[in-house]
Amino acid sequence: MSEETNSDYPTIIGPDANFKGELNFEKSVRVLGGFEGQIATKGKLEVASGANVQADVEAGNIAVEGDIKGNLAAQDLIELKETAKIHGDIRCGRLVVTDGASFVGHCHVGNGSVEKESTDA
Repeated sequence: MSEETNSDYPTIIGPDANFKGELNFEKSVRVLGGFEGQIATKGKLEVASGANVQADVEAGNIAVEGDIKGNLAAQDLIELKETAKIHGDIRCGRLVVTDGASFVGHCHVGNGSVEKESTDA
């Protein structure tokens, strides 16, 4: 899996790292540690099991196994795996929730859900 991780996720925040601020990436990001602030990527964001993110996130796709407190917006897919814990609103084109995942917030799924965010406010 480490080969897949290195090629699919050129940016990795390690399990012993904690960052605060704003992260902007063109490709994919894998968070194993902690992050607080804002994350934006055109690629995929993966929040691994044991990771703790307190941020608003905008990404192409989002896969969550860890904890996120903040709003999530994905152009395509958000996937909540069985260990995921989300506290915030979700906007995405498609949503997959695995049995065991925890989600507290509002959810907007379907074509145009992400674009409607700016007109709803």
